[in-house]
Amino acid sequence: MHSMFNNGMTAGPVECLGHTFRNDDARREHFLKLLAEKLKDPEFRNQEGFPQGADEAILAMSDPPYYTACPNPWLRDFIACYGKPYDPCESYSREPLAIDVSVGKTDQLYKAHGYHTKVPHLAIVPSILHYTEPGDIVLDGFAGSGMTGVAAQWCGSAPAVYRHGLEMEWKTQGKPAPKWGARRVILNDLSPAATFIAANYNLPFDVDAFAKAGKQLLKDIEDEIGWMYETSHTDGKTKGKIRYTVWSEVLACASCAGEVVFTTAALDEKTHRVRDVLTCPHCGAQAKKEQMDLQFESFLDPATTQMEKRPKRVPVLIWYQVGKTAYSKKPDRDDIERVAKIALLPLPTEVPTDRLPDCQMTRVGRMKTTNSLAVHYMFLPRAAQAMGLLWRKATIHPDESIRSMLLFMVEQAIWGMSTLARYTPTHFSQVNQYLSGVFYVSSQHAECSPWYILDGKLSRLSKAFRKFNAARIAISNTGTAARLSLAEASIDYIFTDPPFGENIYYADLNLLVESWHRVKSDPIAEAIVDRVRLKGVSEYQDLMHDCFREYYRVLKPGRWMTVVFSNSRAAVWNAIQVGLQQAGFVVAEVSALNKVQGSFQQVMSTTAVKQDLVISVYKPNGGLEQRLSQRGASTESAWDFVETHLRQLPVTKHRDGELEQVVERDPRRVYDRMVAWFVRHDYPVPLSSDEFLTGLQQRDFPERDGMIFLPSQVGEYDKKRAQVEHSPQMELFVSDERSAIDWLADFLKKRPSTYQEVHPEFITQLGAGWRKHEEKPELTALLEDNFLRYQGTGPVPTQISNYLSKNFHDCRGLDKEDSHLIAKAKERWYVPDPNKAADLEQRREKSLLKEFETYRNHTGRRLREFRLEVLRAGFKAAWSQKDLQTIIKVAGKIPEVALQEDEKLLLWYDQALTLTEAGG
Repeated sequence: MHSMFNNGMTAGPVECLGHTFRNDDARREHFLKLLAEKLKDPEFRNQEGFPQGADEAILAMSDPPYYTACPNPWLRDFIACYGKPYDPCESYSREPLAIDVSVGKTDQLYKAHGYHTKVPHLAIVPSILHYTEPGDIVLDGFAGSGMTGVAAQWCGSAPAVYRHGLEMEWKTQGKPAPKWGARRVILNDLSPAATFIAANYNLPFDVDAFAKAGKQLLKDIEDEIGWMYETSHTDGKTKGKIRYTVWSEVLACASCAGEVVFTTAALDEKTHRVRDVLTCPHCGAQAKKEQMDLQFESFLDPATTQMEKRPKRVPVLIWYQVGKTAYSKKPDRDDIERVAKIALLPLPTEVPTDRLPDCQMTRVGRMKTTNSLAVHYMFLPRAAQAMGLLWRKATIHPDESIRSMLLFMVEQAIWGMSTLARYTPTHFSQVNQYLSGVFYVSSQHAECSPWYILDGKLSRLSKAFRKFNAARIAISNTGTAARLSLAEASIDYIFTDPPFGENIYYADLNLLVESWHRVKSDPIAEAIVDRVRLKGVSEYQDLMHDCFREYYRVLKPGRWMTVVFSNSRAAVWNAIQVGLQQAGFVVAEVSALNKVQGSFQQVMSTTAVKQDLVISVYKPNGGLEQRLSQRGASTESAWDFVETHLRQLPVTKHRDGELEQVVERDPRRVYDRMVAWFVRHDYPVPLSSDEFLTGLQQRDFPERDGMIFLPSQVGEYDKKRAQVEHSPQMELFVSDERSAIDWLADFLKKRPSTYQEVHPEFITQLGAGWRKHEEKPELTALLEDNFLRYQGTGPVPTQISNYLSKNFHDCRGLDKEDSHLIAKAKERWYVPDPNKAADLEQRREKSLLKEFETYRNHTGRRLREFRLEVLRAGFKAAWSQKDLQTIIKVAGKIPEVALQEDEKLLLWYDQALTLTEAGG
């Protein structure tokens, strides 16, 4: 038996992709040689999303085949060795699962390395356990720092207390116990900075050896440059060790042109708050910071040997320690001389001199006004010396896995030692006080010592990884999620947290760390909204569609994907939905966590985009696709989809001990999913909405509480329904004509009412959430076009008589032709039965299409106001006639934002555009 280090490291023979090597060094040497040969192949380097970097830099970051800082040539081998081929006869069935994406954010392993956005591994574990079996292969194409990999490993190494807690929780939910055991995982990201973090999280290493090497590294740094962080104690004899130095920008008084040190003038020493108004120490004039000019000084740029400008900064405060006691002081003459001496030293060769690209963050805000144009501009001289030495010492460690972990630790000081680190006097610690997710240079900078940042970090890293037994079950790839070298139908489950819109500029932010590795992201392939690089919502949607299409290709039929979404823009949310549907996925559930109650709510379309959403989608099994290709756009194909889709949806949902509405079982939502399915396959939609609603009754799809079921499912629902006091209620939000009609239908179904009774209730619904360009309809028109009014002739309709007899004592037991009942029922609006509803629907559609003709013939540049229902009806009719140009033409007459914010219009338009472009 070969010897083992902790965390699964082996000192003897190792197996890798079906091959056995005498030790891990031999394995690494073998695959590094193969990767070096690959890198010399121009075709290999010409792949979309290939990072920018020399062969030597890519090889230095990589640990093949488990991790490559470029597209990984061994992904298919990984699948071939450890995966299971798709078997259409295999029995597999799951319901969608909502997860709490905030769980585990305080866990030490989660905090072992920061990244711009992260879903904690403890939030992902239940999802992997739910959708997969031990040994299955999980994919995350936007893996970031690799938490999906940690979660997949955690499924096999979770401690007993965690397992017991989850098993008890699932038992109370009526779910079978999870099948514990590690899953294999493929991690991909466009960013080398991200994949480097992910690889170090997911590959085993000797934790004790790392802890020892980390302590030695910090000791070596102190031996060489400890003098740079010395200061004299107030007794004039004792030497103190600097924790951090506060630097302040210098401004010019608008009145006398005298210099104003910002911190001295603005910081209240008692409250530690920054004053809004500054007082000039020379003339006493008062002004806000924005009314004063920032002062600059000239310096010789070592990268270009040209004179450049940088903000004039002066040290104003030093925090240091003597023994274990902390003190503060103003810099003395020795401190100033020491700083000046350090400034004369040459820039370490390890410090990158990359110029920052033209990007959103360099065009606006403090990056522009402070002339922060290059990476080395963002480090003061002492910080540059320290970071350069840290990087050099880490990279020369002889053990590859320890060297990688040392860099994993050291790179976490890059942001914290740069000028992005703000001085925040109200905080206890000044470690890493930079603004997350943005480049921002503050007027006050806390220049921290390397030990102040890394002493605690080293201790926490060692402690966190001792509790996590990583094994070699993950493989990492650096490249675009739109082009994965994986076989079709080879993945068992996908968990992904993609970039959403304009929230984070990942490639630009990662440049600060990647420049130290000398391997940088390809921003062209990045799926974000980026105005500087001319990527709008439509370009973002195209990029996301490419990624989702690749996800669809590699996922096994009948299997699931979980997408975590966080963005406040409806247009981005719709782009994601349309991208998913165009790729072929079917949305089964959208859930949002109620942060206050700690429970999940299923949400409708754009009503909850400001929350973190969890989207559950599935790839239809091959049988459904095959039957569609055989039958084409027939009514049987439509009902085949409906039956298949309903089988994928949960029968019941619980919240706080009560039944919750399963939103996806709403007939309108099922119809929308069916429409998207046919549009995606370039087929006309075989059923109108009224034909669909009528067919639900004719084909025996039981309805309960506004939801539809299969006959085999309704018994389970009825049983659960009998156990609770209240039936679930659908929460409707009125934002356009369609949702207004839905609200009226729900209202009148429960309470047939007169115009006077409906009007005040309806008006309260037309609030601030109404869409900007959508015409507000008249209530009278909505009632007349979509509902029926009893005018007092003939028997009282059943819908009204049932309501009156149930809610009014004097109407109970009365015949439908009783004069008293007729008088009470007269002028009430009600929801028609399916047969009459079909007639109304046809009449209404005819009216909508007539109005659509006015839109098509509109000669002005843009339609300022319009009815979305008219556009939807017109686009649908044009699609059925294959009149793609009409869809494209009319879409050009409405504001782009209106098109992007309506999922249905966007679906018709994008598919029309795609087919038109494909046709030449």
